[in-house]
Amino acid sequence: MHHDSEHKMSSGMKQCIEECTECHSICLETAHHCLDKGGKHAESTHIGLLLDCAEICQTSANFMLRGSAHHGRTCAVCAEICRACEKSCRSFGDDEMMQRCAETCRRCAESCERMAGAGASR
Repeated sequence: MHHDSEHKMSSGMKQCIEECTECHSICLETAHHCLDKGGKHAESTHIGLLLDCAEICQTSANFMLRGSAHHGRTCAVCAEICRACEKSCRSFGDDEMMQRCAETCRRCAESCERMAGAGASR
């Protein structure tokens, strides 16, 4: 008797789920940090990007956890938004929280690009 629920998840997928889950948390923490700081930290385009990134990371992780056949597409979109969020966070220079968020977004983007197969086509 064969159980679908016992399919083995690749280590790459496990890692990607972890990266997405961490990125989701960090982006939400960073959005809170930015709203606290105010000024250019609190600009709507930047906050919007942090929230978009948190949301797509959560969604991407969920697609992989469910073993969805569409996870490659959510990962591709996730990578794209993570790259944009990384760039936005990097622009804040010496703010440690922003740099940590940028780094987390970069790692998540790379992991999602691998899952989406983008690495092979570039």
